[in-house]
Amino acid sequence: MKLIKNPEYYHIWEHYASELFTEYNQSLDEGLDVEPYKAIFDEAQKLPEGSFKEEIADAISKLVLELPTREGYKYNEPSDLEGIKALRNLDLRTNSTPRVPLDKKVAGAWYGRISGCLLGKPIEGAWTRTIHAVLKDSNNFPLHRYLKRTDLGDTLPDNARWLKNSHNYIDEVECAPFDDDTNYTVMAQCMIDKFGIDFTPVNVLETWTDMQPKNAYCTAERVAFVNYLKHYLPPYTAYHKNPYREWIGAQIRGDYYGYVASTPELAAELAWRDASISHIKNGIYGEMLISAMLAKAKYSENILEVIYAGLSEIPSTSRLYEEAMEIINNYKNGATKDDAFNLIHSRYNNEISHHWCHTISNALIVISSLLYGEGKFGKSICMAVETGFDTDCNGATVGSIIGMMYGIDNIEPEWIKPLNGVLKTQILGHEKSTIDALVNKTLEHIEKYK
Repeated sequence: MKLIKNPEYYHIWEHYASELFTEYNQSLDEGLDVEPYKAIFDEAQKLPEGSFKEEIADAISKLVLELPTREGYKYNEPSDLEGIKALRNLDLRTNSTPRVPLDKKVAGAWYGRISGCLLGKPIEGAWTRTIHAVLKDSNNFPLHRYLKRTDLGDTLPDNARWLKNSHNYIDEVECAPFDDDTNYTVMAQCMIDKFGIDFTPVNVLETWTDMQPKNAYCTAERVAFVNYLKHYLPPYTAYHKNPYREWIGAQIRGDYYGYVASTPELAAELAWRDASISHIKNGIYGEMLISAMLAKAKYSENILEVIYAGLSEIPSTSRLYEEAMEIINNYKNGATKDDAFNLIHSRYNNEISHHWCHTISNALIVISSLLYGEGKFGKSICMAVETGFDTDCNGATVGSIIGMMYGIDNIEPEWIKPLNGVLKTQILGHEKSTIDALVNKTLEHIEKYK
């Protein structure tokens, strides 16, 4: 009998059977007792595409949902909000009084996020060794400026030649191009404008399906989008056939909640409502961390205070908390920037997609860049991009936080000027927005919900 193949329009992000390697590693990471079934995963992954492989993958997805935690696993990582709150280290919280005016901070956050994203966008997906080769060949190493099309010479290594097909080099853009990292920030603003800060996880999904096409979503977000259209509701949109459930997607969606929330705790709760539609455990914590950091950054210009505010809103019993605190403690004990990034690279292989796109690896890059960037905008975003992994995401997040902490006057003009004050998105009805209008709407929301 001839096997029926999947339609050719299926993208791998919608095809769970093609991602069994990722599923196995994800299950292993989160402490599930999956190792006795490794042979099943290995053999199923080798099967030819078709209905039989789909049936096996369906059975594996059900198996994963029933797996117990393996004996000796030391982390306690709930996904429900009350469970998360019960495991926080509230001793990390501090009170602060801002010196930089709020309007300057909010403008800095928007312009910082957009320019940091644009810095990393042309080389998104490139391995670290490829990035370094390109930067060295163009006299841009250490990274200190936007990348140009003309930086790509004829002697690119084989694994870098695809960069010629990349887009959004600074000498080819008229303004800030669309990107999922900025789409989500604008979309969150639209959602809060419609539903207020009492929005629900379902409101988030309603906004997603109303305002962007399916192809605007990647990995866990694509899975959640498709699951919702199949009538799954949160939190099942995050669990059902989602091998990307601890990837970076939620972490890049939380900025706006931090912009408008009156406290880090509220920012983290808003982020939880957003993240829980597509992620679990550390995938959720990443968004809560960044949102809380940004809420604190409205009132503080102290980098450690801001980082601690974020960490105080996630479980102190989690992998993300443990590894972030290790980076911080090493920094306090005199570790260098190279020490920090070498540690990250020693644990996470940027040439494996599961590590390249994971919440924890990228959150550690964000924290390290903030610590070693010394409050300097350009230095911080360049550090976040130069080390590799998810370059546009990390550049955007670091830019957003530094911009909020120190304000727009701290951003060197060369990062802002090429944007020409305009941001493109893939959001229906908001395909082109002035950045100042986005800033003003944010200030309105802050005043309304203070």
